[in-house]
Amino acid sequence: MTKPPAAGRATARTRRPGGTQGEHRPLQSGAVTTRLADIALQAGVSEATVSRVLNGKPGVADTTRQSVLAALDVLGYERPVRLRQRSEGLVGLITPELENPIFPALAQVIGQALTRQGYTPVLATQTPGGSTEDELTEMLVDRGVAGIIYVSGLHADTTADMQRYDRLRAQGVPYVLVDGFSPKVQAPFISPDDRAAMSLAVTHLVSLGHTRIGLALGPKRFVPVQRKIEGFVRTMQDQLGLRAETVESELVQHSLYTLEGGQAAATALIDRNCTAVVCASDMMALGAIRAARQLGLDVPKDVSVVGFDDSPLIAFTDPPLTTIRKPVPAMGQAAVRTLLEEIGGTPAPHSEFVFMPELVVRGSTASAPGERVRP
Repeated sequence: MTKPPAAGRATARTRRPGGTQGEHRPLQSGAVTTRLADIALQAGVSEATVSRVLNGKPGVADTTRQSVLAALDVLGYERPVRLRQRSEGLVGLITPELENPIFPALAQVIGQALTRQGYTPVLATQTPGGSTEDELTEMLVDRGVAGIIYVSGLHADTTADMQRYDRLRAQGVPYVLVDGFSPKVQAPFISPDDRAAMSLAVTHLVSLGHTRIGLALGPKRFVPVQRKIEGFVRTMQDQLGLRAETVESELVQHSLYTLEGGQAAATALIDRNCTAVVCASDMMALGAIRAARQLGLDVPKDVSVVGFDDSPLIAFTDPPLTTIRKPVPAMGQAAVRTLLEEIGGTPAPHSEFVFMPELVVRGSTASAPGERVRP
């Protein structure tokens, strides 16, 4: 998959044989043979077939023609003017970052599903101070992508202007939005059930005897955050009889979706006598474990920690992390299937497809300190 540059205005930059980075090179006559060989190798066809496609000759299957056009795009060559219609071979995937392992995991599922359907995924990643979602969208549209899948994008931010998605649809570009929902956007949404996830986590901890449970999560303006709070508050009310105002004011701590953010939030919650912390990501949960240890506490003997995502390798942390498994394979495949329906002219309903998460119990949760049998 192709990843755009880390900073500055987004342009299509791929490593190209015999050329420099960051340029769209025309097929010049002085090196036609080399160019044809590059394209033929990328597309898996003969040089003669590439030549027929570039010259608009008949006798080439449509799937083969699309493979050659996709190879042109991936290698960064300019299409001949007559061939610059929208490619059916490229699909853009925009993610907020790749440091959180859940995003590469989702990108892999989506990329594999697209490849099986004959499409070439183009991975575009936002970077702090660099490429924005709008710039990446513009770059992908300029490359003639058949559609775009957004993961945890501005559609999840309740303060963002949703008209950007209306403008994209007006350009005839199909898209699907993953993780986040807005009633202002007429598009298919793919989401985990964040409220149910919190119910699973809290119910598990209450069954272990915990009554002082904290929630560490990101900024409140994001839809998944708001939904997690709703699920957490409701379950704390149902399971422990606590008032909603008490839960939100004392047991919910906003921070950043990073290890450091989880550490800061967990430190605050433990200072409020929480014996268990539910985190909105596995990265935050690792930070919560570090916070407990820096306070001289043991996980799970003194503090239980629950993550969210079930990121790759998270089962091998110390201790292995109890977490809420995000249904990544099902969500990724649904996103691709829905986008291809949009591309094929039979759009899916403009509604939200919600997928149920799963509790995975490992070694970071145990009975509450006061519930243990003391020697």
